[in-house]
Amino acid sequence: MEKQQILIGGGIEKVSLQTRFANRHGLIAGATGTGKTVTMQVLAEQFSNAGVPVFLADVKGDLSGLCSAAPPHPKLLERAATIGIDDYTPAAAAVVFWDVFGEQGHPVRTTVSELGPVLLAQMLQLNDTQEGILNIAFRVADEQGLLLLDLADLRSLLTHVSDNRNALSAQYGLVSPQSVAAIQRRLLVLQQQGVEHFLGEPALDIRDLMRQDMAGRGLINVLASNKLFQHPRLYGVVLLWLLAELFEELPEVGDPDKPRLVFFFDEAHVLFDAGNAALEEQIEKVVRLIRSKGIGVFFVTQNPLDLPDAVLGQLGNRFQHALRAFTPRDQKAVRAAAQTFRTNPQLDTETVITQLGVGEALVSTLEDKGIPGIVQRCLIRPPLSKIGPAEQAAVDAMRRRSPVGGRYDHRVDRESAYEILTARAQKALEAQEAAAKSVPKTAPKSRGRARQSYGEAMTKSALRSFGSQLGRALVRGLLGALQKR
Repeated sequence: MEKQQILIGGGIEKVSLQTRFANRHGLIAGATGTGKTVTMQVLAEQFSNAGVPVFLADVKGDLSGLCSAAPPHPKLLERAATIGIDDYTPAAAAVVFWDVFGEQGHPVRTTVSELGPVLLAQMLQLNDTQEGILNIAFRVADEQGLLLLDLADLRSLLTHVSDNRNALSAQYGLVSPQSVAAIQRRLLVLQQQGVEHFLGEPALDIRDLMRQDMAGRGLINVLASNKLFQHPRLYGVVLLWLLAELFEELPEVGDPDKPRLVFFFDEAHVLFDAGNAALEEQIEKVVRLIRSKGIGVFFVTQNPLDLPDAVLGQLGNRFQHALRAFTPRDQKAVRAAAQTFRTNPQLDTETVITQLGVGEALVSTLEDKGIPGIVQRCLIRPPLSKIGPAEQAAVDAMRRRSPVGGRYDHRVDRESAYEILTARAQKALEAQEAAAKSVPKTAPKSRGRARQSYGEAMTKSALRSFGSQLGRALVRGLLGALQKR
C-alpha cells in the first residue's frame, strides 16, 4: 500500500510527513514572529485534506482565516513555485468554531464530575490539604450517586462536607472548615473569570471533534482562545481535559495509516508553569499512551526548554523555527534544540537555527520504522486559506453551516447534587421543626435542652441515613475524570 504523506515544504528537496507517524506527536517551536502559527495552519489544512480531523486552539485570533480562501498574492505564488507546488489553488477549509464562553463559536462544556478532582485542583491552585478535601468531596459524591454538573452542585457538596465534617473526618481524615472555606473562595474567583460557562450541560461529546465533511475532508475545530488565554490556568485545564477525554473514551487502535485526530496545543508552556511534578507525570503518561488511541498531539511553544524532557522525548516530528541567542538561557535553548535533531552533515544546525527567516524551519519527521529523518532546512509551503483573521461575514457563514449547530448552544439544567442536597436539607429541617412542636410547651426547662438534643438527633439521623445510601462507586481515570462504561 502506498504511504500517505502530507507535503510540508521544500529545501534541497521536498519535505513531507507520513500520516501513519503523525500519532507519534510533534513539536512546533520558535521565537515570536517566526511563523509558528502559519506552520500550524498549513499542517491543519494538509491533515484535513488527508481526511484527518484537527483540533487547535486559536490564542491570537489569527486562525479564523482557515474558513476563507487565501487572496491572490505574488509572494504566495512565488513561494509555491520555489517549493515546486504546481497545483497551488487557494481554498477555504472546513471549519467548526468553538468557544468556552459561547461568543465566537459553539460552547465547550463539561461537568464537574467529568472534569475530576485532579484537574479541578490544578485550576483552583489548591495546596495539598485542600486538594485532599476536594478528593474526599468527590468520593462522597461518587459513593452517594450525586451528580456534579455545575458550580452550584460543587458548592452544595462542599457545604455538605463541611456540615458533616466530624463523621467524614473519622472515615477519611481531617476535614477542616477553614480549608473548605478556602476552596469556596477559590471557586468565587473562578466564577468571576467565567468558569461557569465551562461547567454544565450539555457536555461536549468528543466524537463531535472527529467528523468529516461531505467531501471527506477532516473538519478543523478551532477553539477561540484569545479571551480564554487571559486566564492561562483555565486555558491549560480546558485543553488538558480534552486530551484526558480523548484518552479515556477512545478504544485502542495501535498505529493506523492516519490518525483519528490531530490535536494542536498552542502556548503549551502554560501546562508546566505551575511546577506540579505529579501533574507533569500524569501529562507525560497521557501523551505517551494516547498514541495507541490514534491521536497525534503537537505542542506549540516558543522555547523547547518550556517542556519537560519526559514530554519532549515523546515528540517524534520536529518543526524548529528561528530562535534568538541573546542571553545564556537563549543560547542553551539553541544548543538543546540543535541536539534533538538527527545530524545532517550539510548543516551546522546550531548556527542555522539563529539564521532562519520568517516561514523557514528546521524539520525532522519520522521515516520508515519510526526512525527520525535527518534535519533539513525547509521553506514551509504557503497555506491555502487566508493568513490572519477572516472577515466576520465568512465566519458567520461557516457557523451557520456547522454540523453540530444547535446541539450545544442552549444550556440544560437537570436535577443534580444542588437540588438533591437542598431538598434533603429542607426535609431534615421540617423533621426538626415537627419534633420540636410535638413536645408539650409545659415541659420543664431542663427538658428544653432535651428537645433541642432530640431535634438535633433527628437531623443527624436523616443525614446518616442519607450518607448510608451508597450508590455505585464511579471509576475515575488517569486525570480524575469519569470513565464512562
